[in-house]
Amino acid sequence: MNKMRKIQGGVCASAGFVAGAAGCGIKTGTITRDDLAIVFSESAATTAAATFTTNKVKAAPVRISAEHLRAGRARAVVLNSGNANACTGPTGLADARAMASATAKALGVKSQQVLICSTGRIGVPMPMEAVLRGISGVKLNRAGAGKAARAIMTSDTFAKEIALEVTTHDGKFRIGGMAKGAGMIDPNMATMLCLVTTDAIVPAEALRKALKDSVEDSFNRITIDGDMSTNDTVILLANGESGISPSPAIFRSALDFINRELARMIVKDGEGVSRFVEVEVRRAASKADARRAAEAIANSTLVKCAWAGGDPNWGRILDAVGYSGAKMKESATDIFYDALPVAINGTVSKTPVKKLRQVAAKKAFRVTVDLKLGKPSHVVWTTDLTEEYVRLNLGE
Repeated sequence: MNKMRKIQGGVCASAGFVAGAAGCGIKTGTITRDDLAIVFSESAATTAAATFTTNKVKAAPVRISAEHLRAGRARAVVLNSGNANACTGPTGLADARAMASATAKALGVKSQQVLICSTGRIGVPMPMEAVLRGISGVKLNRAGAGKAARAIMTSDTFAKEIALEVTTHDGKFRIGGMAKGAGMIDPNMATMLCLVTTDAIVPAEALRKALKDSVEDSFNRITIDGDMSTNDTVILLANGESGISPSPAIFRSALDFINRELARMIVKDGEGVSRFVEVEVRRAASKADARRAAEAIANSTLVKCAWAGGDPNWGRILDAVGYSGAKMKESATDIFYDALPVAINGTVSKTPVKKLRQVAAKKAFRVTVDLKLGKPSHVVWTTDLTEEYVRLNLGE
């Protein structure tokens, strides 16, 4: 029987991975906390896969990491907060390459085996003297996962990390991850960085497929503000140190758990967020329609403002479904808050408003829309929208 249990250790829970962090003062020029991290696999047999933003405006680290990943191998990731190195032209590309080269030199590997992740302000030159000094000063060890997870935080209020030990009939393997993200979060990813490590044996092609499919069912199901970033990246490294080759199904199950938990953490930590809302559209005419309708609801400013006020305003939800492009029949659509019907066949239900407001006032609840047209369903994790979000994004 296969068994999964949560363990400590984040990205260093998997055997053969070490991490560390250093303070560079990237954003302000003054070192107040760690803002640069390195995660390294000590095994030369490490395979790698990644997914990147679909935004046509891609940051330099995204472009260079994609180049380095063509061979399907990487052993290290250097990550920083405080500066996105996006919209920085040829200089930004050179800086990203310099970060990879400096990291490679410090670790004794090739620069093509290093991937780069950056997050922070767009259009600001990277302070390379401080960054290169920080890279040379990072001390790596098995206890460094927590420091690395904290170093990549920007507006995050807590470090996001998780790890699992998976027992199969052949033995045990481990998988762990860390992520950052709180604003500019939208499906097809967002201003979020995620790194997952495993000591399982997974060939490069299988690793790519597992990650692509898992991201579709996790990070591509979240939205906070509907804004897609220039830097979003999810990286998966597998070094085989456990000696275990799990079946694709077992590995995918473990990877899905890690990614979904991290995705949910990102939504719960959204900028100015007071509520976590799971939106499900079920029995749609097609899978694409289910997704269109769910994302329209989850991204609706009117709906999100209603949630912020604890208002179970079903009319705004029905309206969002109507303009989503999904096939629907107003007279056949049901809407629920948790298990309570708020609208039946497109008109108000008999559920007392007081009970519905009690659900909408909770910190976490579920909205379900039943289109009654087919079998496909889609779930999106989203939030409300508050004045605090505006305050946090006024700029500096």
